Amino acid sequence: MTPLERQRAEAARGFMPADEGAALYEAALLADTELGPLLEVGSYCGKSALYLGVVARDTDSVLFCLDHHRGSEENQAGWEHHEPDLVDPALGVMDTLPIFRRTVYDAGLEPWVVALVGDGPRIGRNWTTPLSFLFIDGGHGEEPARLDFELWTPLVAEGGILAIHDVFPDPADGGRPPYEQIYLPALEAGFTDVSATGSLRVLRR
Repeated sequence: MTPLERQRAEAARGFMPADEGAALYEAALLADTELGPLLEVGSYCGKSALYLGVVARDTDSVLFCLDHHRGSEENQAGWEHHEPDLVDPALGVMDTLPIFRRTVYDAGLEPWVVALVGDGPRIGRNWTTPLSFLFIDGGHGEEPARLDFELWTPLVAEGGILAIHDVFPDPADGGRPPYEQIYLPALEAGFTDVSATGSLRVLRR
């Protein structure tokens, strides 16, 4: 990742700190893309896609970015992470897809980054391709987190990498579902810890 690519990723719209973004990039480098493509659950405006898309490009693989682009619960009006300018004025609902597409385009990563636009569980129940790398950063409620674990982690190939964002073992630091519904069950399912940077946890199957 060049200094310019890193600068662009750090400046992109989103909520991932620079050190966690760098760790996400390093985690993706561990993936053997001969095992399958990369996939992220939860893309928002494309910040994490810039870190992961570079790896997809450099390994001649592909990064699938899954998001309904209507915003998670915490992005809705009245919540802490709501950004009013992302609301479609004609529909009155959030639409982050145009920003995502522009972010990926400006980074020159369109050939390697494929947007999957739709309901995550519906897509997950119909997805069969093994994954070399899975990044989960979707809805942080208990049910969305549980479904992300149940539907997507079984698709990580043996030897593949699982990265989880917003993992807070201490309840005082943040919400619990990514920790309780994804991280702990992943350990029970046989994944092993590789690294921890801020709230980002990286595991290997």
